[in-house]
Amino acid sequence: MKRAIAWRIGLGIVGPALIVFVWWRVSRRYTPYQFPGPAEVMAAWREILADGSLATHVKISLLRFFAAYLLALVTALPLGFSLGWWTRGLDLFDPVIQILRPISPIAWFPLAVLWFGVGNAPAIFIITLSAFFPILLSTVSAVRAIPPAYLRVAANFGAKRLLLLRAVLLPAAFPTIVVGLRIATGAAWIHLVAGEMLGAQSGLGFLIVDSRNFLRTDLIVAGMLTVGILGLVIDRLVAWAERRVRFAWGLGQ
Repeated sequence: MKRAIAWRIGLGIVGPALIVFVWWRVSRRYTPYQFPGPAEVMAAWREILADGSLATHVKISLLRFFAAYLLALVTALPLGFSLGWWTRGLDLFDPVIQILRPISPIAWFPLAVLWFGVGNAPAIFIITLSAFFPILLSTVSAVRAIPPAYLRVAANFGAKRLLLLRAVLLPAAFPTIVVGLRIATGAAWIHLVAGEMLGAQSGLGFLIVDSRNFLRTDLIVAGMLTVGILGLVIDRLVAWAERRVRFAWGLGQ
């Protein structure tokens, strides 16, 4: 067990180290302005860490992300359960869902600015939209895949609707729903940067755009790497929460 953990940690270190080495080698073929190397990017990171701007942008981006993700969660989950349970409702709304789902959230940029102006609102709208459909569709699929025998047994024991939802539907549907939750997390985080380019004056997306305006390619890469590292942390937190819920419902760790 310990050896397996050591191997995982070792491989987790070797992979990024190899990428950094290749990055350093390639960057030597270009000027720092064209393709900044690890040293230039680290210097840029220290610069925005020292003046506090990185912490400010990260805080604002995380607040926008969690607000938008929570909004997608509280709208998509109940709707997904309703449509998964109510077949006629799914038949009624499925064409609309399938028309809207393939439209990229980026295509909504002009309307988002027209409806909400600039600032937090259009960014939150774009992020919410990117997370909404993965959660909705995975929830619908999860509910429709629940074996009818589970529901009949619960009915025979006189389970009321709230108990049926808490003790049968949620545990049975959770393994499929969580797939949509993780996909939605990645999609929402990806579109966070795009959403913050809609006239926002703060956040990691703004940091990248503002650095481009000042021709600071080192800050651009530093901002991109910050987005990637935070995305990894968020994904690991979602995976940890998934394991906790599985354990609580007796579905294994």
